[in-house]
Amino acid sequence: MAADKVAAAADRHRCLFLAELAGEAERYHDVVAQIKTIIKTIDSRLSVAERNLLSVAYKNITNGLRNSWRVVEGVESSHTLRIEKRQATLIARQRERIQNELADVCRDIVALLDDSLIPVAEAGEESVFYSKMKGDYYRYLAEFAHKRDRDKYAELSLSAYKTAYQRATSTLDPVHPTRLGLALNFSVFFHDVRKSPERACHLAKSAFDDAIAAAEAEPDAEGLKDSLMILQLLKEDLILWAKEMDDVPAEA
Repeated sequence: MAADKVAAAADRHRCLFLAELAGEAERYHDVVAQIKTIIKTIDSRLSVAERNLLSVAYKNITNGLRNSWRVVEGVESSHTLRIEKRQATLIARQRERIQNELADVCRDIVALLDDSLIPVAEAGEESVFYSKMKGDYYRYLAEFAHKRDRDKYAELSLSAYKTAYQRATSTLDPVHPTRLGLALNFSVFFHDVRKSPERACHLAKSAFDDAIAAAEAEPDAEGLKDSLMILQLLKEDLILWAKEMDDVPAEA
């Protein structure tokens, strides 16, 4: 039994090293493969380092696909009246291919969260982190998936964010980076998916004010440097969204 534990620890160390190496080389699919090996064959409870590697890898993979989708969609929109029918078909086909690839990646991480990571997560920061991830990737599906599926994914994203936020407010300090990151992404959900800048502003401002009060009360709190970066993003979004609401005609 002791020998098995030693071998498992060695295998885990090797997978983590390879995942870190792949991350440095920006080979994010390889990062995912190594962390999945840890989850499926060694231990579904990830360390903070392993968890962060997995999160960053999926974020980079999906960000690349989202950017590619936007580029192709922009070409499609701007050239609608000036391109040949055959060219329009090719552009639409490419957009569809990227869209399907993005959906596959999002469904893959959600399945990993539901089947392996969330069930064994400890209450508190770990549970909030994974539920937030689930909300994020359902949000991407709601933004980019086929229209017939977007309402379904929007509801699943909302449910995951609500679960994460309830856990965050009951277990994490207002200035905790994970709680603030959740508030930032949840408010983006209301703005981008639900098209409600009012609710987005309300959530972002509440999180911002609570964090500022907590930071003033305990200026040396752990993780405050990371929190300040997120607070700046919340502030920028609040300014932008408030301006949007000011620009809406009164009759609207």
